[in-house]
Amino acid sequence: MATKNETHITDFILLGLSSESQSLLFAVFLLIYLFTLTGNTMIILIVSLNSNLHTPMYLFLRSLSLTEMLYITVTVPRMLRDFLHEDKEISRTGCAAQFYFFCCLGASECFILAFMAYDRYLAICHPLHYMTKMSKNKCLYLSLGSWLGGLVLPLANIIMVFGLPFCNSNIIDHFFCDILQVIHLVCAEVLPSTLIVIKLYILIYTFLVIPLPFMLILMSYIHIFISVLRIRSTAGRNKAFSTCGSHLTSVSLFFGSATITYLRTEAIDTYGGPKVWSLLFLVFVPMLNPLIYSLRNNEFKKALQKLGQKAYSGVYS
Repeated sequence: MATKNETHITDFILLGLSSESQSLLFAVFLLIYLFTLTGNTMIILIVSLNSNLHTPMYLFLRSLSLTEMLYITVTVPRMLRDFLHEDKEISRTGCAAQFYFFCCLGASECFILAFMAYDRYLAICHPLHYMTKMSKNKCLYLSLGSWLGGLVLPLANIIMVFGLPFCNSNIIDHFFCDILQVIHLVCAEVLPSTLIVIKLYILIYTFLVIPLPFMLILMSYIHIFISVLRIRSTAGRNKAFSTCGSHLTSVSLFFGSATITYLRTEAIDTYGGPKVWSLLFLVFVPMLNPLIYSLRNNEFKKALQKLGQKAYSGVYS
C-alpha cells in the first residue's frame, strides 16, 4: 500500500548535463550531431552506389552506420531541446519510448559488431570457403536479425519497469531516460520480490546484448590472431591486420565506454560521473566511426573520390 504522502507521478524531469553554458553546449552538440549524420549518410550512400563495395564487410558497415544515425537521434535532439528550454519535463510514455529505442539500437549495434567480427574471422581463417559461408543474402539476414533482436529483447524491460508506480521524486539526474536512474524512483509499495525479478531480467538482458557479443568478438579475434601469426610474409600479416584495425578500434571504443559507464565505482563518479561517460558511446563513438572506417581504408577513399568526381562532372557538364 502507498503511504498518504506518496503521489504517483506521470512525468519526469531530465536534469541534463549542466546548468551553465547552455548556448555553448547547444552549439557543440549540434555540430557533433550534424557531423555524425553527414558522415554516416556518406558511408551509406558510398556503399549503396558503388557496386565494388557490395561485399559483406561493407554491407555490415552500412548497417552499422544506419544504426548509429538512429542511435544518436534517440538522445541528442532531446538534449539539444533541453539546452534551450527551462521546462525539461518528459512524459512517462516519452521516457519509456526513449529508453526502448536506446536499448533497441544499442543491442542492434552490439550484434552487428559481433557479426562483423565473425565476417573477418571467416575471411581470414577460412578464405577458400568465405563466399559460401558469408554471402550477400546471409549478410542481409544477419543484419535484419540484429535489428529484430534489438526490437524484441527490450520489450520485457519496458513493460516491467514502466508498469511500476513511481512516487515522490520525478527527477532523473541524466540527459536521457537511463534505466539505472528510473528504477530508483519506484514507489516503496512495490514488493522487493518484484524488484528482484526485474533486476534479474535486466541482468540477463545486459548479458545477452553486451558480454555475449563481446565474447563472440573476442573468440573471433583469438582465432584471427592465431591464423595471422602463421602467415610467413610481413606484407601478408599487415594486410590481414589492416582489415581488422578499424573494427577493433570501434569495438574498443563502444564496449569499453559502455562497460565503464555501467561499472559504477567511486572513481567514475568522481571523474565526471555516468552522464559524462555515457557521452562516449552515445555521442562520440557514432561521430568517430565514419572517420575510423574511412581514413584508413584505401578502397573506401577511392570510392569516395569517384563519387566526388561524378558529382563534380554532373554539376559542370
